[in-house]
Amino acid sequence: MNVKALLVTLMLEIVPVLCAQSPQTPTARPGCPNPARAEHQQEMMEMHKQQMEAMRADVAKMKASLAEMKANLLTIKDTNEMARWRNNVELWETMVGHLEQMQKQMESMGQGSMGPMHHSMEGQPPAPHHAKPE
Repeated sequence: MNVKALLVTLMLEIVPVLCAQSPQTPTARPGCPNPARAEHQQEMMEMHKQQMEAMRADVAKMKASLAEMKANLLTIKDTNEMARWRNNVELWETMVGHLEQMQKQMESMGQGSMGPMHHSMEGQPPAPHHAKPE
């Protein structure tokens, strides 16, 4: 998944939440959604859904590649080469685990009634990822 696309999506989804928390005044604040922008919010939710599907596909491909890397470990005889491959596998296990955790958090945030960022703004910080992936 493209990191820039993820960041843009997150930024665009934060604005409505921040505007919803600001006091309502007769004049709309620039950049804040109003009832006329419901279509825009729907488009953002659809984009979030598409990006989550792309992220799921990326994680699945990474897991398949990681499984191949682990299988290759069994064929390496040179101890130095084996150490390099093990370090590489550990690095990718960590990365895939991190992406899976991000994916789960983003999916849970996307289930809120106000959009993907709703739950994170309710004073419930996301759970830190401390466990090393299996």
